Amino acid sequence: MNPLIIIGAGGQGREVAQCVRDINRIQDTWKLIGYVDDNEDIHGMKLNDIPVVGSLKWLTKEAIRDVYVVCAIGSSLVRRSTLDRIERTGLAPRYATIIHPTSVIAEDADISEGAIVCAHTIVSTNVKLDKHVIINYGASIGHDSTLRTCVTILPGARISGHVLLESGCDIGSNAVVIPMNTIGENTIVGAGAVVTRSLPPFCTAVGVPAKPIKYHNIIHNSR
Repeated sequence: MNPLIIIGAGGQGREVAQCVRDINRIQDTWKLIGYVDDNEDIHGMKLNDIPVVGSLKWLTKEAIRDVYVVCAIGSSLVRRSTLDRIERTGLAPRYATIIHPTSVIAEDADISEGAIVCAHTIVSTNVKLDKHVIINYGASIGHDSTLRTCVTILPGARISGHVLLESGCDIGSNAVVIPMNTIGENTIVGAGAVVTRSLPPFCTAVGVPAKPIKYHNIIHNSR
C-alpha cells in the first residue's frame, strides 16, 4: 500500500478520504497517513478517525520522501495558491491520482497526476484532465473536452463535448456547459447556470443563459 497525505481537512478532503476507503475495499492501494491543514485549531485532532498531522510546513523533504500527496482543497484559487507555495519551497512531492471505482473513465482519457475523480462521474472519450483537477460526485465530462490545471467541477455539473475549461475555473453544482465553448481562466460558473456562449477569464457568471455579473481583480500565474 502506498502511504498518502491529503492536503486539506475540509469537506473536500474528507470526501477524498472516503474515496480512498472505497478504493481500498476493491484493492488495497493507499495507506492514509493523515491530513495537513493550516487551521491550527484542528492540529492533533482526528477527523473520521484520520489524524490532522500538522500544517503545510509538515511537508518537508524527509516527510514526503516515501509518501504520495494529493491536494483536496475545493476552491480552485486556494488549491492553486497552496500548490504554488509548495513549489516555491523546492519540494517535489509525488502527487497521487485518485479515481473512485464507481466512476466511468474512457480508455483513451488522459488524466494527469494530482487529479481527483469522485464517485459516479463520467469522463468520456479523448478527454484531457490536467494536473490537480477535481471532478465531484455525479458530474460528467463530454468527449474531446480539456480541463486545465486546478479546474473544479462541482456535483452534478455537465460539461459537454469539445469544451475547454481554462486553469482555475470553478463550475457550480448542476451547471451545464454546452458544446464548443471555452470558459476563461479563474472564471466561476454559478450553480444551475447554463453556459451557451464562451465566457471571459476572471469573472463570475450566473443564470440561463449564463452571463458575467462581476469581474475579479485576482490575476494568478498559470501553472
